[in-house]
Amino acid sequence: MRRDWKKLRHYFEWLAVATLGKIIPLLPRITCSWIAQVGGAAAAVFDCAGRKVALANITLAFGNDLTPARRAQLVRESYQHFARAMLDLFWSPRLTPKNFRRFIDFDAAQFRAVGVEEGEPFVFGCYHYGNFEWLSLAAGFVGYRGTIITQEFKNSLLDPIFKRLRERSGHQIVAREGGIVRLYKAIRRRGYAGILIDLTIPPKVPTVAINCFGLKTSVTFAHAWLHQQTGATLITAHCEPLPRGRYRVVLHRPKFAPDASLQQIAQACWDEFEPHVRKNPAPWLWMYKHWRYRPGVAERSEYPFYANFSEDFEVRLHESGFPAVLRKPIPPSTAGAQSTNRLTKSA
Repeated sequence: MRRDWKKLRHYFEWLAVATLGKIIPLLPRITCSWIAQVGGAAAAVFDCAGRKVALANITLAFGNDLTPARRAQLVRESYQHFARAMLDLFWSPRLTPKNFRRFIDFDAAQFRAVGVEEGEPFVFGCYHYGNFEWLSLAAGFVGYRGTIITQEFKNSLLDPIFKRLRERSGHQIVAREGGIVRLYKAIRRRGYAGILIDLTIPPKVPTVAINCFGLKTSVTFAHAWLHQQTGATLITAHCEPLPRGRYRVVLHRPKFAPDASLQQIAQACWDEFEPHVRKNPAPWLWMYKHWRYRPGVAERSEYPFYANFSEDFEVRLHESGFPAVLRKPIPPSTAGAQSTNRLTKSA
């Protein structure tokens, strides 16, 4: 009975999303922006669980620097930015190589400004900030088409819809399973590889621990590994909102030593981005559980209510050089090699 209900629910979810995919491109963009503003504000009210997570994240990230009223405003605006990114993705069939600059401030010269020459392979790390969906589409429209890993939906019926939308400017979208190998091959073919790098990854799989707003979290090091293995330039990017519904793509060239470890490279990427979030917090995905794991040496009050102790995370902290509480310590000389081997095997 439960399986039948799940299949039925997945069908109705697919029907609703497919219907949106037909209707949204027919609407004026100003109407989509209005729907996103109203719908995002409503979601911030009715999504009690997500709102609680967002408030906890913002409170711990900014401490007493923000008033309760400002925190609540940031939660609402974060929902609105995410709603706009999703609606704009459905509206994106209206974008073309000729008209996209009316909506997105971006051109190929920005790649050269961060040291990527035409035809040179590179690793592209992106963040869930502003209109991250249009960032990817814009890169394709200016001629930088690559292979991109995306998270699959729990409802597999939705994957083809989003894959079709995300590939409109020439990218190839691949699933996480085996995705790292496909990114590696794409770079070897002198293409580029794209990956979102601000998601919390379960520490049971190959990850590194980094400092994020002064808190430890577990993130992928796939972008760092690809850079090390191929020598391809590593750049990161975010998409800033502009007045009147426009956006600007901002590229970064993270700074790290030639012999930097995977953890140090991942940390450098985040350190390049965090000041932008501090300056304008609302466009980041605050309702996401960015700090799911709490170090054993930390007080409970130092981390969000949803954070839990994890022995696997303690291993990642130990590998990354942070204080950890380990029942079975791993020798520092072998820790990094174990994580790298597990990454290649999982791919």
